[in-house]
Amino acid sequence: MPVHVALLRGINVGGHHKIAMADLRQLFVGLGFADVSSYIQSGNVVFTSEVTDAAKLAADIEGQILAMFGFAAPVVLRTARQLGAVAAANPFVAGGAEAGVLSVGFLAATPDPERVRSLGADPLADPTAAGGDEFSVSGQEVYLHHPNGYGRTKLTNSYFDRRLGTTMTVRNWRTVMTLLEMSDGPAAG
Repeated sequence: MPVHVALLRGINVGGHHKIAMADLRQLFVGLGFADVSSYIQSGNVVFTSEVTDAAKLAADIEGQILAMFGFAAPVVLRTARQLGAVAAANPFVAGGAEAGVLSVGFLAATPDPERVRSLGADPLADPTAAGGDEFSVSGQEVYLHHPNGYGRTKLTNSYFDRRLGTTMTVRNWRTVMTLLEMSDGPAAG
C-alpha cells in the first residue's frame, strides 16, 4: 500500500484549532487508513491507504476534521516517493545552506506558470528585497531560504496563497527530513 504524508495547515497554532495528536491519529484510523503515526503537534501524519487519489484523500480528511472538531483545516498530501523527490530537489541544500534556515512550502495544486513568473516582479512588493530571503518554486513546492529565521520572513503562507492562487503549508527542513524517514518503510511508495 502506498505511504502518504498528510500536512495539515493551521492546527495547534497560537492556541487555535486544537487537535490532540491521539485524536488526530484516531481520525485517520477511523477513515480506514493503516500504519498511522504523527509527528509533533503541527499536524503531520504518515499513513498507508489503498486509495491513491490525493484529492479524494484530502477531501475525506478535511471533511472528517470539520465533522469532528468543527473547523476547516486544509490538508496537503504527498506520497513517500514525492516527499523523497522534494528532499532531493531542494536547490538551497545543493547550494550549501544550513538546515536551520530552510523550509518547504507544500502547495495544494500546481500554480499557473504565469503566476509563478510574476512573483517578485514588483520590487516594491518583493518580500525578498530586504533580509536576504530567497525562494524557488518547483512544481507544487516552494523552497524557502530564510537566513534571519522563518519568524522574520515575509515569505509566508498568505503571501504565496494570494500570489499563486492555491493553499500552501510550510514545514521546516528538519521536519521534512523526519517525515521522510518516517515514511521510508518497506511499504513506501
